[in-house]
Amino acid sequence: MKIGITGSSGNLGSYLKNQFREYKLDYFNGRIENKSDVNKWIEGKSFDAIIHLAAIVPTSVVNKHKNKALDVNFYGTKNLIDSINKLHKKKIWFFYASTSHVYPFNKIAAKEVTKTKPISYYGKTKLLGEQYILKKTKKISPCIARIFSYTTKNQDKEFIIPSIINKLNTKNNIIKFSNMNHVRDFLAIEDICTAIKVLFKNKAVGIFNICSNKKINLTNIANVINSKYKKELIFDNNESTILFGNNNKILKLGWLPRKIDYENYLLKVI
Repeated sequence: MKIGITGSSGNLGSYLKNQFREYKLDYFNGRIENKSDVNKWIEGKSFDAIIHLAAIVPTSVVNKHKNKALDVNFYGTKNLIDSINKLHKKKIWFFYASTSHVYPFNKIAAKEVTKTKPISYYGKTKLLGEQYILKKTKKISPCIARIFSYTTKNQDKEFIIPSIINKLNTKNNIIKFSNMNHVRDFLAIEDICTAIKVLFKNKAVGIFNICSNKKINLTNIANVINSKYKKELIFDNNESTILFGNNNKILKLGWLPRKIDYENYLLKVI
């Protein structure tokens, strides 16, 4: 089987390649926001599936470059869908990496049927991509995965966990954190990759959460990481927000995330 992958050089893409090494992989190396680059990649090909990971993240970077983020995250996705529908020889399974940021904050775990209300501009750009994909299914069988939080050793310092490590890795003995009293849903990147593999093998169509269904406070993450640094931490008392997901839908397909102590996993990563 031949699988096309966009965003293969990113954190998730780099890990995912190992999960799909038994297939013939074709990586997109152009600019996803450039129609010509996308058309050249699609024309004449005979993909069985495309895994679309290319995007601008994290939220801090997106907020600084909103026009660029919209071009890549939405218009890049639109270019890819339009090109497939116009130029590809056959209908294919199409995987789109979306985000938990399409959901509103809530004390209840978000389900795939939860009404969307993006919590960030990043979430808005990804939701626009979702909506376009679901309208243009002429030659695609769409699978949309709303991926919750994760970390890796190579993740950009703008992401939350690398930013915490960066802040602790100074000569200061007293570290002040602001805007940390938030609850999120984290899982290991290896589990995200196996989830995508399960969706692919089932040729699953529709929207699926990829999440742990567990809550972890960002202040707890900082304290766990600080066990390596032994600094005095001071947190402000900002209003808390909660965002975590229900993963029952993908569990029914046979996905089995590992039962790990996420705190120990974080220590292993750092």
